[in-house]
Amino acid sequence: MDVPDSSLLFVALIILILFSAFFSATETAYSTCNKIRLKQMANRGNQRAENTLELCEKYDKLLSSILVGNNFVNITAATIATVAFTGIFSDKGATISTVVMTLTILLFGEITPKTLAKKFPDSFAMFAYPFLNFIVTILTPFTFLFHLWQKFINSFFKNTSNQGMTGEELITMIEEVEKEGSIEKEESELIQSAIEFSDVDIADIYTPRVNLVAVDIEDGYEEIEKAFKEHPYSRIPIYRDSIDNIIGFVHHRDFFLLENRDETSIEKILQEPVYLPLTTSLSDALKTMQKNKVHLAVVCDEYGGTAGIITLEDIIEELVGEIWDEHDEVVEEIIDLGNNSYQFEGTVSINEVFEIFDLYEEDIYDSNTVGGWVIEINEKMPEIGDIIEFKNLRIKVLDADDRKIKWVEITKVEEDNENNTEEE
Repeated sequence: MDVPDSSLLFVALIILILFSAFFSATETAYSTCNKIRLKQMANRGNQRAENTLELCEKYDKLLSSILVGNNFVNITAATIATVAFTGIFSDKGATISTVVMTLTILLFGEITPKTLAKKFPDSFAMFAYPFLNFIVTILTPFTFLFHLWQKFINSFFKNTSNQGMTGEELITMIEEVEKEGSIEKEESELIQSAIEFSDVDIADIYTPRVNLVAVDIEDGYEEIEKAFKEHPYSRIPIYRDSIDNIIGFVHHRDFFLLENRDETSIEKILQEPVYLPLTTSLSDALKTMQKNKVHLAVVCDEYGGTAGIITLEDIIEELVGEIWDEHDEVVEEIIDLGNNSYQFEGTVSINEVFEIFDLYEEDIYDSNTVGGWVIEINEKMPEIGDIIEFKNLRIKVLDADDRKIKWVEITKVEEDNENNTEEE
């Protein structure tokens, strides 16, 4: 049997290794390319980006074609190398061929092309599209058979889990993008707030009835006027007989434009209230308030009584952070004292405490605020100066009255300190 010229064999080897590099780089490029960026380019009229995106959508077929092509060229290259090296080194040719081809394919057919493709995935994916699309087309019979085999295998292994991306996974992805510097911290926080928006209930942010400024309509014009002058609110709830019977809201502008100061005139300018249960999500509350064109809604408890109120500003602040206007009194609700110690206003959400101290509590509490939570874990109303131990936290009551806790100081106690305290 005549052995082909060695020079032709080595030329064929070089060509096959180049093909191997192409298939390896293509596999990496199409698995890591940014589909959102490609879609934006396609929307701007980039036809190559649009074609590349369409090929990405057929990834299973694409991957099968790449694997068929890559294995074909690698096996062919190994066979030709064995023939070439055997012709040169006789009996040692097969061993030398195995060592040389393993190193060559790993270095030039796998590692190098995949490294470069990962660095420029979008550009390489679009560059490779014409030839790759041709390969996918001619290998369709093979990929069809592999697809049937894949379906056969999958029939034995049913996957009942939900493969969709969860909100937590999306937030993790946003945090990674922020670390890479693609988006600013403020943008990341805004996106995360929007993702978590539907998971927050109005019970977490509403103004409770104990802090509510409301006026009985029977108290007359003077009491409403006094409420507007003493409090920097543009709208005040108006009730009849009991605060559990809020009949509407009066706007500052409409009220002071009144010519007649009787009860009938006040009723005419009342805005009809919207009632929302405590369990309403912020997204549903926002939709309801937008639909009814109101800026303020009554929050109802499980018995139909008034639990408090919520405003559009409260909801928007949950997305974009605290909004201060010229009439707001700026009060820090959380003060960092250093050394793992913080002061919390009693109205702060307990979620803030758990997040600051990395405390993932499995127990379910009835309270939403720090003040209510401290009373709940203490099982009675504490007094000023009382210290409450909770897991690795030491809670000191700084300010309170007979009805509520106003300020507490919470310190995270280190294990060494706990041991020293026990020894003493």
